[in-house]
Amino acid sequence: MVLYTSPFPNSLLSVLHSFSWGLIFPCYWFADRLVASFVPTTYEKRQRADDPCYFHALCIIITTPIYLALLVASLPFALIGFLLWSPLQSARRPYIYSRLEDKSHANGATLLTEWKAAGNGKSFCFGSANVCLLPDSLARFNNVFNTQARAKEIGRRIRNGASRPQIKIYIDSPTNTSISAASFSSLVSPQGGDSTNRTVNVGIKRTTSMEYKGDNSGSNNSEDSREDKGGNGEPNEGEENTCIVRINGEDNGHMSDIETDTVNGQANASGPAEHSLEGDAEISKTPNHKQKEGDSGSLDSYSASRESLVKVRVGDGTVDQSTVNNKLLYKASVMKKTSVRKKKHTDETFDHEISAFFPANLDFLCLQEVFDKRAAEKLKEQLHHYFEYIVYDVGVYSCHACCSFKFVNSGLLFASRYPVMDAAYHCYPNGKGTDSLASKGALFLKVQVGSTPQDQRIVGYISCTHLQAIAGDTTVRCEQLDMLQDWLSEFRKSTSSSSTANPEELVAFDVICGDLNFDNCSSEDKLEQQHSLFTHYKDPCRIGPGEDKPWAIGTLLDPEGLYDDEVCTPDNLQKVLESEEGRKGYLVYPTSKNHNSSQKGRKASLKGNGRRIDYMLYTEEGLYLEWKVEVEEFSFITQLAGLTDHLPVAMRLMVSTGEDDP
Repeated sequence: MVLYTSPFPNSLLSVLHSFSWGLIFPCYWFADRLVASFVPTTYEKRQRADDPCYFHALCIIITTPIYLALLVASLPFALIGFLLWSPLQSARRPYIYSRLEDKSHANGATLLTEWKAAGNGKSFCFGSANVCLLPDSLARFNNVFNTQARAKEIGRRIRNGASRPQIKIYIDSPTNTSISAASFSSLVSPQGGDSTNRTVNVGIKRTTSMEYKGDNSGSNNSEDSREDKGGNGEPNEGEENTCIVRINGEDNGHMSDIETDTVNGQANASGPAEHSLEGDAEISKTPNHKQKEGDSGSLDSYSASRESLVKVRVGDGTVDQSTVNNKLLYKASVMKKTSVRKKKHTDETFDHEISAFFPANLDFLCLQEVFDKRAAEKLKEQLHHYFEYIVYDVGVYSCHACCSFKFVNSGLLFASRYPVMDAAYHCYPNGKGTDSLASKGALFLKVQVGSTPQDQRIVGYISCTHLQAIAGDTTVRCEQLDMLQDWLSEFRKSTSSSSTANPEELVAFDVICGDLNFDNCSSEDKLEQQHSLFTHYKDPCRIGPGEDKPWAIGTLLDPEGLYDDEVCTPDNLQKVLESEEGRKGYLVYPTSKNHNSSQKGRKASLKGNGRRIDYMLYTEEGLYLEWKVEVEEFSFITQLAGLTDHLPVAMRLMVSTGEDDP
């Protein structure tokens, strides 16, 4: 299958499309600004609190006639452009595939090595987020604004979080079970010995919050890797850019300081110590929606997220925060332990957390609601600093391939560190209401993640989707889930080059990500909760229809509270969501037909921890029979605090090959 690198098959159509859109854009922009001036966000209201009451009204009185006059003046040109633009959409391709040619800017892509399906297997990390990048006037109805600046900031935060060194903390003390890891850093016991990774053996009882500096942590550490291979054997596959901190339980509370030169020599997870932090890397800390004049909503600041500390109990003692200042190279942040994180429930087989960062070594990213095309370009530019392969501008326009007229695309965007082999898009034909104006659908991708010593390709399937959003449209969503399964089955059959007798490809994973717009606890969503999709695909957060696992939390934030000081930064939002009372104040909760009281009373009476409408599903069906797929870690992410009304989610899968497993 040919991947489309341009929206049209020839340059003439591209020129005509650009010309027609140039005629339409002024009218579109004036209309967008006109509507936006009447829909202020809570952040803007707070900023204007000290202004005279008549000031804002005066601004509207002055600007509204100007916008209206310019809008009317641009209408004739927009009409001509529309008449040219609309028929061109029949020749438009359903997506644009972008591959970064200059890999010197891709900090993450250079770290990947060919997986040969040997050793202990390999882990793959998936992320999904609804980023609400609509035209500014429409985004304001979700209480977010400045779409272009948000797109750039979202891209920066994602790549900064994903390009951090991955820290793995191994606990040698048999009495110690209360440490949590860096964002998405495994806390499982070492497999296959402890000589296969860069390791720091220290008597650490607690690791402080440490600042992460810049994007260049993703650059290749070839010299250090060669030294480690020479001295410690071949590293585990799938553990690029990993530093291991080994915690011993022998010092009974005594703190050991890690000197910088020791870390440079033994735990350099990102290459030589003298890293250049130029260009975009001058954004040296993970940016936050930092407050301006006492309010925490500004896009102008890039201050770092301060992680809380990890408490490690050794014997009967607990080390106090003020006694420790241990610094690892590139200062990877370590999360604190909370009541809702890290295997609180003993029957859970994987780690789970609320993280202030996107996971280190993120391999695949699925985004929804990237509707604005200019914002998509800005987001793509930022993501290309980490992801080499991106599929964006997914969907159809006008009346092409769908029943109703489509004004915007599907809003789906996919980014990968692994090469995309095939891609396909389908539009849901049954959208209703305002959702019918967007070409919501499903994007299916096939990626190559390695090869066997016998030159068999190792591939994975990823599906990204966004379902009908209007409440009460249960039947519509169930029909879309049916279509999703059928289209995915067709895509796998059409792109498979294997047969049972002669398997040219080995399938390592099959994952579905997206905003499904229903939760697993609301009484109104019972039909979706019982859909057959959940018999074929597993939801790591779900016990069964109508019941989530106790540690799972909602992913839909209350828009009215996005800019409150308590939740406007990744750290603050993380701390709030770690408490039940905090979640009740800032998450949207499941609805019930039996409760007509106030929102707070309804929240208190309902089970669950908020509406979880963003899903990550995986299956064990249709994969290579000799391999085993397990969830290694699951995370709810607060790094986009103040930028969107959804919580991103991430999942790490371990594909075990069965060879040399302990």
